[in-house]
Amino acid sequence: MSLTGKTALITGGVKNLGAQTARDLASVGANLALHYHSSSSKNDASALEAELKQKHPSVKVNFYQGNLTSAGAVTKLFQDVLKDFGQIDIVVNTVGKVLKKPIAEITEEEYDTMFAINSKTAFFMLKEAAMHVSDGGKIITIVTALLGAFTGYYTSYAGSKAPVEHFTRGVCKELQSRLVSVNNIAPGPMDTPFFYPQEQPEAVEFHKANGMGNRLTMVEDIAPIVRFLCTEGAWITGQTIFANGGYTTR
Repeated sequence: MSLTGKTALITGGVKNLGAQTARDLASVGANLALHYHSSSSKNDASALEAELKQKHPSVKVNFYQGNLTSAGAVTKLFQDVLKDFGQIDIVVNTVGKVLKKPIAEITEEEYDTMFAINSKTAFFMLKEAAMHVSDGGKIITIVTALLGAFTGYYTSYAGSKAPVEHFTRGVCKELQSRLVSVNNIAPGPMDTPFFYPQEQPEAVEFHKANGMGNRLTMVEDIAPIVRFLCTEGAWITGQTIFANGGYTTR
């Protein structure tokens, strides 16, 4: 199914999973509004823009920088994208922050940061998407496979992602009459720079051993699921899809 003429807004969209998702959606014709957080990602944005223009010259690509931990910043992002593209048909929120630390050592500031990025941003992304996504649109949030497991040291990370499941279930019911699907995808530990700073080498090997093929989740495992939910899988809604090679089951 083609997404030609559709516009996809992807947060965290210039590297890692966000960039791979952009590539996959561009391959089926979607125009791309790609958000990134810090100015350090400008080079990633430039490189991705050049790649997309070469491979998909008919696809329109715009970039937007901002910290999305305030409701006002999320509102501005949607307003800017609507001004530039005229419509938003797909919203993919890949924004997240990980922290591996015993709860006894977590500070109030760390708690507030984790929930601002993983929970608050997701909530207001869902709010703005519910208000602005076109009828028949798609809303997808990236959560974590740890929602299907209980493990120490990731308490604040998994805990700050957990509310998103409940947000998604409620929003999917609110938007059913408009045929808008709302889902989460829960990858396992992903082979990106986002993962490794938290882990010692022996922990990395442990995580690999728990996934099919003795490997971590790859961005290439997850981006096609986003594409599927935006095309043939459009009737799926209100779900958290655990795609992690059996790292967790639910």
